[in-house]
Amino acid sequence: MKKYEALIFDCDGTLADTMPIHFCAWTRAAEHFGFKLKEERFYSLGGVPVAKIVEMLSDEAELSLDVAQVVDFKESAYLESLPNIDPVEPVLEIARQHRGKIPIGVASGSTREMVQRTLQQLEIIDWFDCIVGAEDTERHKPEPDVFLEAARRLAVDPKGCCVYEDTDTGIEAARRAGMDCVDIRTFHTPKRTTDAT
Repeated sequence: MKKYEALIFDCDGTLADTMPIHFCAWTRAAEHFGFKLKEERFYSLGGVPVAKIVEMLSDEAELSLDVAQVVDFKESAYLESLPNIDPVEPVLEIARQHRGKIPIGVASGSTREMVQRTLQQLEIIDWFDCIVGAEDTERHKPEPDVFLEAARRLAVDPKGCCVYEDTDTGIEAARRAGMDCVDIRTFHTPKRTTDAT
């Protein structure tokens, strides 16, 4: 295996099997505010910040949604189900093996608070040398900014980083950042909403 200067992990769907719970929260928000978001579309938007998704759906439905209000509703619904999340064990094992040996970080399309809450739930927040969230860059996946910011905070050359991701948008962001990337879907099958509790 190639030796890397640092590893960077996406959070939702990569470290934590949270995507079904996020979709259930989106479903509740859609019912409450009167817009639609189908499951396949939701998964195709992996890595896109919640506020940007709300803006997109609001425009498509020709609604005048209060973005902050929808975001708060959706995130609150997610947090209610946070105790039900499971770790993605094969990815956690990779992080476990490298923590303390090389810098490791998290770079996510979710807000830093949501990432921290998720990592706290899994009791792994102290494993990571940096956490980069949606508010830390102006552009988001598939743009490379979130991964480049993580590399900057880890004080390593982007070319020396390997990213672990579960979405096409995240993999494209890693490619644009000039980083190697592991698609965890090659060895982990994510849950869908039928598995969510």
